[in-house]
Amino acid sequence: MTRCLRILIGCETSGMVRNAFLDRGHDAWSCDLLPSDDQTNRHMICDIRDVLHMDWDVLAVMHPPCTRLCNSGVRWLHTPPAGRTRDDMWQELHEGAALFSACWNAQIPCVAIENPVMHKHAKALIEGFKPAAQTVQPHQFGDPAFKATGLYLRNLPGLTPTKRLTPPRPGTQAHKEWSAIHRAPPGPDRWKFRSKTFPGIANAMADQWGEFASKHLERDLTQ
Repeated sequence: MTRCLRILIGCETSGMVRNAFLDRGHDAWSCDLLPSDDQTNRHMICDIRDVLHMDWDVLAVMHPPCTRLCNSGVRWLHTPPAGRTRDDMWQELHEGAALFSACWNAQIPCVAIENPVMHKHAKALIEGFKPAAQTVQPHQFGDPAFKATGLYLRNLPGLTPTKRLTPPRPGTQAHKEWSAIHRAPPGPDRWKFRSKTFPGIANAMADQWGEFASKHLERDLTQ
């Protein structure tokens, strides 16, 4: 039987992952600098680093600020966009790496952090950096969408796909619909749409990591 775990879901406003763990009987909380979309009382509005010291069994950081860490944006470190300076870009890189480092090295037994592929400058700044354990796609878990998601894992296994869908051929209307995340137009809510966690992945995290972490912690208690 899976024991009730104390779980912190960091950098999440949607509640998708938090609610998946709650539905399975865990004591799950989310936190972010912004309020939760569902106005739950199980959401803390704060910097995640302010609550890492609390007694958590599992930490899952879903959408940490990664604009300066990800490989796709490394060019801005050398040629900043209009109105910004190189100092701005490198300062944001150091801030993003510090946040990732704090979460990755938190004194919490089991840790998972979602992040895109990083460039070499970010890797060099992160304390104890290790490559992503796996990359998952929503369509491996029953959701018709493309969104490659890197998972950095400590004391947690990679996720096992639960319902593989066959991706449509490039150039078809279905392929365009599956690519909605990447094709999202500019706008104030684009970041939220692009950072969404799909239900299939959230449920797999709750089922698989909940069971694994429960057994992992029970084993530690009996040794």
